[in-house]
Amino acid sequence: MLSPTPLSLFCALIICLPLAVIVTITSPITTIHGGSKHDPVSDFAPAAKTHQRFSVKSPPLPPADDKSLLRAASRVNSRTPPNLPKKIAFLFLTVSPLPFVPLWELYFNKTPKNLFNVYVHADPSYPYETPFSGVFAHRVIPSKPALRYTPTLISAARRLLAHALLHDRSNHMFSLLSASCIPIHSFNFTYETLTQSEKSFIEILNNEIGSYDRWAARGPDMMLPEVKLEDFRIGSQFWSLTRQHARVIVGDETIWAKFNQPCVVWDTCYPEENYFPTLIHMRDPRNVVPWTLTHVDWNGSSDGHPRMYAAFEVGPQLIVRLRNDKPRYDDAGINGSDPTLMRRRDPFLFARKFSPDSIRPLMSIASDVIFKD
Repeated sequence: MLSPTPLSLFCALIICLPLAVIVTITSPITTIHGGSKHDPVSDFAPAAKTHQRFSVKSPPLPPADDKSLLRAASRVNSRTPPNLPKKIAFLFLTVSPLPFVPLWELYFNKTPKNLFNVYVHADPSYPYETPFSGVFAHRVIPSKPALRYTPTLISAARRLLAHALLHDRSNHMFSLLSASCIPIHSFNFTYETLTQSEKSFIEILNNEIGSYDRWAARGPDMMLPEVKLEDFRIGSQFWSLTRQHARVIVGDETIWAKFNQPCVVWDTCYPEENYFPTLIHMRDPRNVVPWTLTHVDWNGSSDGHPRMYAAFEVGPQLIVRLRNDKPRYDDAGINGSDPTLMRRRDPFLFARKFSPDSIRPLMSIASDVIFKD
């Protein structure tokens, strides 16, 4: 047998090199997660994309700093692709583990993945001993501490909106939820309700008791001249927004600058309940349904928190009662809003707050009650 000469080896290398390049650049691109020692729970996976034969570019990761992140998100297309299904972006803002993961797993079970996305903002100062799993695996965005009585809860929600806008152009509606939220209808019912709407659902209340104290919580004139008292609004921090309004929020700098100031009177400082309704009221009041689709019971509230349902209270009757309640809206109406809105009867889709030990009775009625519309 003849031994290969240096010349023959060189020729073989020249022939094989182009093939090696083609194989390398058409191989699947590995997903890179964004965790760090300062943000141990951040493991957000970028959107999967189809790559051209000779493309070597991986999907761009969202900017690390909030200013660049929000600026990039504000420039995305305001319309979803016409040839693809609309998606709902479920935005979970939590400062603790998610106690109702099994219920949400059932909720999303057998649902086509092209109808929804999940995003989680998890306060990294909390020791998450159990990693997020199932539909929540690799859905935690780079997060920062979110503290009550501060603008950081607003920042967390804006961060969620920005990542959702940048991640998937098909995200049509954006629903903010907490760790104590549960669904009270099936996914299909929720999907049809939200995707058929061209308006946002956000509670916007005027002339509420304590409005002046909230407005002046940063100082008597600190909100002026951008936010006058007559423009100041109160509402639930849990909303379902259209893509258009999501872009309004991430692109806002003027109104955010007034709310992004420390309060000098902390017990009247609830920025997350004022910023979103005030901004949307000032920017686009005609394209909102002025109530939230997340049920909450303020009877028996304590320390600014609504009533929390205990495990022994959970049963079919409670779910039926929550569904049958009517959303609250401002009796005085909203300046510039459509008067026909007051004839609407939109259903509650979610409810809060439920104690973590409610998971067992909730799971026992999930299939026969909660997800049966």
